[in-house]
Amino acid sequence: MSHANQPAASLMEPLRPAQSMFDDTSMRLPPQPKSVRETGLEPSLLVELTAKTILALGRIHLPVLATRLCLSFSALREVLNVMVAEQSVEVAVRGDSDLDVHYQLTACGRQRAIEYLSRCSYVGPAPVTLEAYCEQVVRQSSRQAERSRLTATDMAAAFADDVTDLHARGQIGAALQSGRSLLLYGPSGSGKTRLARKLAIMQKGVIAVPYAILIGHVIVIVHDPLVHQTPLQSPARSGEERRTVDLRWTLCRRPMVQVGADLSVDMLDLRYDKTRGVYQAPPHLLANNGMLVIDDLGRQRMPASDLLNRWTGLLDSGMDHLTMHSGQKLSLPVDIKLLFTTNLAPHLVLDEASMRRVGYKVHIGPLSNASYRSLLVRQCRAAGMPCDEQAVEHLVVRLHGASAQPLLACYPAELLGRISDFASFAAIPARLTIETVEQAWTSMFAGTHCGAPAPAHAPVSYFAVNGDSLVEKIS
Repeated sequence: MSHANQPAASLMEPLRPAQSMFDDTSMRLPPQPKSVRETGLEPSLLVELTAKTILALGRIHLPVLATRLCLSFSALREVLNVMVAEQSVEVAVRGDSDLDVHYQLTACGRQRAIEYLSRCSYVGPAPVTLEAYCEQVVRQSSRQAERSRLTATDMAAAFADDVTDLHARGQIGAALQSGRSLLLYGPSGSGKTRLARKLAIMQKGVIAVPYAILIGHVIVIVHDPLVHQTPLQSPARSGEERRTVDLRWTLCRRPMVQVGADLSVDMLDLRYDKTRGVYQAPPHLLANNGMLVIDDLGRQRMPASDLLNRWTGLLDSGMDHLTMHSGQKLSLPVDIKLLFTTNLAPHLVLDEASMRRVGYKVHIGPLSNASYRSLLVRQCRAAGMPCDEQAVEHLVVRLHGASAQPLLACYPAELLGRISDFASFAAIPARLTIETVEQAWTSMFAGTHCGAPAPAHAPVSYFAVNGDSLVEKIS
């Protein structure tokens, strides 16, 4: 099959989801509240949410409204009865059954809904209480669930086709078993970030996450569909099950949240959105019961030692203390696996005291000769690209060897991507040959040509026009 038109990105070896052994679908959602009282929420809050939902959608069928708010029919009817009595809503159409009812806002109800919306624009599932959230986080903690711990057998299966050094695997496995923080350090391109993502995917278990939490009188949005992903083997809920579980929660795989150099101090706390009237959860709250990855440690806008102390303190205490915009303090349970990556030498990023607080430090360096060749051949096969053994030898011995470029895990995919780019431009099938690998190599490394120093002069000469060095003309 020709790969002349295959985009370079497709040649990257994909991070496939973990095998089904990492998903435990025995976790059930909390039981469904059958009344407003059992939701733990004030009736006035549910009235506001209901009014805003009907305002957004117009005339609405009762089952649709219940689905939007994630409330039971019985609890929702309590709310609607209050709103009918207050002349905020009215029955637009009534069918043959108790469920076949359409509601709409009255003129008075519409005005109230607009007022509610001006205070808080959140429209969606009803929130859960802070107390219920805290209890659930503790209940599904990976520290308490023996079945969520990775074993040597799990690691061996997950890394069967991986080129990570066996010694490093053992250290990583011990770190995950301990629940302590882990620092992956090594040169850029050695595969630290990819390894971190792989470890996140390997997390065992399924957890329940609420769409939103009510803290005080303000809603905090917790669920993020990009972070809280549906389990690989998520069975379709029967109608009976949907009537017995609290749909304000959703089942998802243990999450992974990754933050990088753009992380700042204000992102570590609840962030109040004045426009919407809601809070956005900080990264470690989104990662609760999962993994938090801090990439590029040492390049953030705050000292690395402060960042480390902030989050290793969470691991030690299992609690975090957040501040609302009103100044109110609140405590939340935090259950995360904490993983740092850095391209810098650890002693340049962290002082001695901070280094002691990191549980495990694992170096991820260049690959061995055999591992590099194996990775390149495997990625060629994955891309369907013919692979010439002489080209592999030329790349490793002539190009890497002569230029002293380390055998980093990032290079095979990058080189194959460039070979595909050149082939696509020429409208020919992509092949790994000595000629194509040299062409890809010279386009990737400035100052080298086939492993040797580049020519002293550029192939095209430039000179200033009218003495202006900023205006150049090709001769």
